[in-house]
Amino acid sequence: MGFFVTRKTRTTRTVSLKTGTWAARLGGRLSHGDVALRLAICLSFLIVLVLGIAGWRSPFPHRLGDDAPNGILAQIDFDRVNLRKTDLARLERENRVPPVFRNSVDGTEKLQNLSSELRTHLQEIAKINSFKELSADTRSAFGWLGGGVGTPLEDVPAPDALAAWKQLRDSLGPVKTAEDKIEVLIGEFNQFTAPLRRSGILDPAEIARKELRLEADISVVSKEDEDQIQAFKVADLLLNEMLKATGNLGGQWKFYTELKPRQAVLERWLQNRVVPTLKFDDVATNQKVNEERLKTPLVRDVYKRGALLVAPGTVLDEETLEILKAQYDATESQVPYFERGVRLLTVLALLIVLWGMNGYHLIRNESRLATNVGRLTVYLAAVTVTTVLGRWLSFDPWRAEAVPILCVVMILAIAYNQVLAALTGFSMTLIVTLANGRSVGEFVVLMSAVAASIVPLNQVSNRMKLVKVGFWAAVAYFLVTWGVNIVESQQLGRLWTDRNLLTTSLQGAGWSFLTGFLVSGGLPFIEKLFGVVTDISLLELSDVSHPLLQELVQRAPGTYSHSNGVATIAETAADAIGANGLLCRVGAYYHDVGKMLKPQYFVENMVAGQVSRHESLNPAMSALVIIGHVKDGAELARQHNIPEPLIDFIEQHHGTTLVEYFFHAATKQAESKPDHRFEVQESTYRYPGPRPQSREAAVLMVADAVEGASRTLAEPTPRRIETLVHEIAMKRLLDGQFDECSLTLGELAVVEDSLTKSLIGIHHGRIKYPEQKTA
Repeated sequence: MGFFVTRKTRTTRTVSLKTGTWAARLGGRLSHGDVALRLAICLSFLIVLVLGIAGWRSPFPHRLGDDAPNGILAQIDFDRVNLRKTDLARLERENRVPPVFRNSVDGTEKLQNLSSELRTHLQEIAKINSFKELSADTRSAFGWLGGGVGTPLEDVPAPDALAAWKQLRDSLGPVKTAEDKIEVLIGEFNQFTAPLRRSGILDPAEIARKELRLEADISVVSKEDEDQIQAFKVADLLLNEMLKATGNLGGQWKFYTELKPRQAVLERWLQNRVVPTLKFDDVATNQKVNEERLKTPLVRDVYKRGALLVAPGTVLDEETLEILKAQYDATESQVPYFERGVRLLTVLALLIVLWGMNGYHLIRNESRLATNVGRLTVYLAAVTVTTVLGRWLSFDPWRAEAVPILCVVMILAIAYNQVLAALTGFSMTLIVTLANGRSVGEFVVLMSAVAASIVPLNQVSNRMKLVKVGFWAAVAYFLVTWGVNIVESQQLGRLWTDRNLLTTSLQGAGWSFLTGFLVSGGLPFIEKLFGVVTDISLLELSDVSHPLLQELVQRAPGTYSHSNGVATIAETAADAIGANGLLCRVGAYYHDVGKMLKPQYFVENMVAGQVSRHESLNPAMSALVIIGHVKDGAELARQHNIPEPLIDFIEQHHGTTLVEYFFHAATKQAESKPDHRFEVQESTYRYPGPRPQSREAAVLMVADAVEGASRTLAEPTPRRIETLVHEIAMKRLLDGQFDECSLTLGELAVVEDSLTKSLIGIHHGRIKYPEQKTA
């Protein structure tokens, strides 16, 4: 029944060749260890990013200085700790803490010896018959010292001292009976001064320094028990206040029959002999203050749902921001774990979509980044850390989310290209804006600064350019901030006097300007980390005084001349297709440095009439020597710390092309021996590669070939040069040398045209002057 057989179209036949479902094909891709590793790295950084931006919590959108045109009402019942009122309450309780004093050992001993001192003085008074016989210590104790010019102090009594001495001596009676009277008097004195020994005496100077009033409370550490503290009034521990009629001691004279008649004399004696014993204890006082501070209850403000938290038209200050933060924390504390899980999964899904779009761009347009595990890890780490850091720096008082974002996009623009930098900057800005709950205006401001920092970075010819880029990013941030506020504000008149808006815009502009200096200073580290080379480093490496180039000049001058010629025509061709001409030129300077180890084996270093050393070698050995200059050059470049992007030119400028001359020589030898005709392996005569991975390397490959080949033309006419360039370019194309780079056929045609013009200019003819003689 062939009549009913459906004829298969080309598409049907193609599809029929694909075996298995899409799941099976996906599983097959994931079975490759490299792909699975890259996916695992992406997933790991994605999880870190979700945790870093606190994806399980809703964002807190308010910042200091934000305007609340419609006011803000309480959404729930909540309370908050009023720190200002709590601090005032703590300060008030701290001020009420009485200072702590402690009795000194020396002062306590002197108080204990007061009775024995008084006994000694009274016994001396009772025994003598003349005032002059009194010792200076006794006179000083009772205040009976006088004074005169040129006269010893003890020889001149005070005006009333003599009368007081006589009165006291007469009251003690004769010497025989005075001893008993003194013992009775000392007994009463012990009882009278007992309060002094129990509590101690304050120093009036110390009280003045502490600015304590007489009615103020103080604490005294007990002599018997260190843990026991007694409370006193200041007046109760000052001797002068205690001796007053209303004092602790002054009111007790009447109860002592022996002391009362002698009150005036004994008061003076006490004032002269009693020393302060209480010393201020700073450690114990601070301990009491801290204990009282900790005991102070927190003062809480209670807010009911619907209460006005922020009045309409109010600018958020620190206090209102704390109120809104308290409401946010109270709301978050009521969110169940199920809702947090839903939110976390939603955030993860959104990030997967965003990262998926970025990943698609990387796979399609940045294969060198997407397929290299090291570069991909560095890229994802930079994006993750920047996003997390940008979110946490967005809070007050820093408001510096622009710093990490602008730094990374500038680095990506330098290391890769502006498109990747713009896409990454957009993603990071979007995540940071959403994670902070900020407005579209904030997103526009950040994106304008990102754009201003990317657009000028097509090339970095000097470090000052990065500073200029930071300056223009700052200008964009400042102007767009004002523009967004003008668009969003209903009262433009308020903007011109809005100090918060001016402060915020200047602060953001300042952070943006700072990024230029940060990236400029870190440029050497950026080049090392990302494996790139900037125009600044290229210009330094193009200096002919570089040690490797100097060595090339001395060992292989012909190769050096060839490299200069290749550099000239390759730079022009690269510029013609929009590639990096400077990179191509500097790569050409170093592409043949490996020839300096065996310069005599390369034709450009041979002089006329010199016999080639290859004459004495078989073709296989000659090919090995020729091919070896690639590996030797790469090793020399690494020894001299040449950047990897330039080493790529050394390794890729021949790709996997065939060393045709010696391959054909080996083929002829094999043909002369029919039995061994098939022993010549083409792979033995091919360079190890890799093939050119960039447009610049492809341009250098063609330029290197045509520059050397053009020297073999006996008559380098424009037509012959054009034909030569086209043949070499097509040979490289058909050999698959451009399969791994992004060079298009249209660009290859432009490269051919540029190389042709350059070689025609180099090999242009000159007129022969009549006087000129041929060599």
